[in-house]
Amino acid sequence: MNKNKMNQQHTLPSDRQEELLNILKKRFEKNMNRHKGLNWSDIQKKLEANPDKLWSLDEMEITGGEPDVVGHDKKTGEYIFYDCSPESPKGRRSVCYDNEALESRKEHKPKNSALGMAAAMGIELLTEEEYRNLQKLGDFDTKTSSWVITPADVRELGGALFCDRRYGQVFLYHNGAESYYGARGFRGSLRV
Repeated sequence: MNKNKMNQQHTLPSDRQEELLNILKKRFEKNMNRHKGLNWSDIQKKLEANPDKLWSLDEMEITGGEPDVVGHDKKTGEYIFYDCSPESPKGRRSVCYDNEALESRKEHKPKNSALGMAAAMGIELLTEEEYRNLQKLGDFDTKTSSWVITPADVRELGGALFCDRRYGQVFLYHNGAESYYGARGFRGSLRV
């Protein structure tokens, strides 16, 4: 990847920053069970000091992720946001797992890959552990599924992992990394 592109910082226009901060604040206040003991004003200060992270949160928002704070890393001081939409974000479905899988498809290619989109948005896919932690905060992906970070040994064999919630349980499954479905997307995380 071009070094200039990697170091390029994205910023939102000030009116969109204000609008997004209001959306995030309302969601934060509506879902206090996700972030007990955390204070919105501290989070907002951190967001305002990191406009590139605010841009990434906007990308999460406009693709249907409904990002919300799910934790605070006391060691680094970072606040942790996950996509908290009830189902896998609509604007991130019908994607294969990674760019290698995307390139391997000879026909009927999806428009993008989960890892490619996440990188462009400045976010990370959830790990299986993060996905299971999210599911402790509510019932997510009861009709959809979400790609999760796949261990290298599984990926080297052509597979990729995804999760969902069915029958009151969280399930981890496998599929070919090049597969894609209208009901499978991905959830992201962002540290600010």
